[in-house]
Amino acid sequence: MDRMLVVVFNNESKAYEGKKALMQLDGEGSISVYAYAVLAKHADGTSTIKQGDDVGPLGTLVGTSVGSLIGLLGGPPGLAIGAAAGSLAGGFFDLHNVRIGDDFIDDVGKALTPNKVAVLAEVDEDWTTPVDTRMEALGGTVFRRALSEVTDTVNQEELTAMKADLAQFKAEQAKSDADRQAKIREKINHLTSRIQAYEQRILDRRRAAESQAQAKAQRLRKKADARPSL
Repeated sequence: MDRMLVVVFNNESKAYEGKKALMQLDGEGSISVYAYAVLAKHADGTSTIKQGDDVGPLGTLVGTSVGSLIGLLGGPPGLAIGAAAGSLAGGFFDLHNVRIGDDFIDDVGKALTPNKVAVLAEVDEDWTTPVDTRMEALGGTVFRRALSEVTDTVNQEELTAMKADLAQFKAEQAKSDADRQAKIREKINHLTSRIQAYEQRILDRRRAAESQAQAKAQRLRKKADARPSL
């Protein structure tokens, strides 16, 4: 089952041990890790991604549920992005892509208090015992939630609403005097730019989802091929 996994630790050292343990479980075939990050919450309320260039088989956190969750847990004004993670900024705030409920985000947010560090990972996990046993031995508190299917329903509804507003502006412009037409034209130009940017965002998200699905499928095929025959 495709799941979001968050493990909260008391310090950075234990968090890195936790990430290492996850990758060992992946290597053993107990789970499949698709994307991961280590997020530290500082005493002053800021957050830092403690993550290098290697973020798992997907190769980037942009557009992933992990990237979106990072934005919700440590987003501005509290997020300090290191140079190694700078490319993630564009993917932080796709809130519809997080694919988990508000209650899960609230529970993790309450546990991730200042000076604590969390390992976030998108995993395929058939049973919970391997992860729970390893993380609890390291003092980690485990949160998990099955990821919902990605849909574009909300995005399409917002896009439809903006296009309806645009049509209304154009209708009013045709009936207005010259002075009023100029003001409406500014609104039309602004809304047109927003619609174009939003359409591009939906397209980019679909492409990212397709690319991630292909990477996951390839990952699972490789692991299946590597298993010894009975």
